[in-house]
Amino acid sequence: MSDPFSPEISNRICAHMNDDHADAILLYAKVFGNTTDATAAKMVSIDAEGMNLNAQANDREVPLRIAFDHKLQDAEDAHQTLIAMVRQAKVNE
Repeated sequence: MSDPFSPEISNRICAHMNDDHADAILLYAKVFGNTTDATAAKMVSIDAEGMNLNAQANDREVPLRIAFDHKLQDAEDAHQTLIAMVRQAKVNE
């Protein structure tokens, strides 16, 4: 079975998130990464178990690893999970 999160798929998801959903990535950093003072964040990579972000907080870059609540099966599962996480983050913000 092939890796559902090849470097190409990870790069595609990250590019889309960084280009179109920067506000969501910042929410992930603040709520799930416990970096409430973050002013910006970028998705660096994603795999079946979590995502890696770089957040800007207090004039420094903070690397964050945010684990998913389940092992993702594919890119569609990632899409649905990221949407659910935004909804959850907005409630907990």
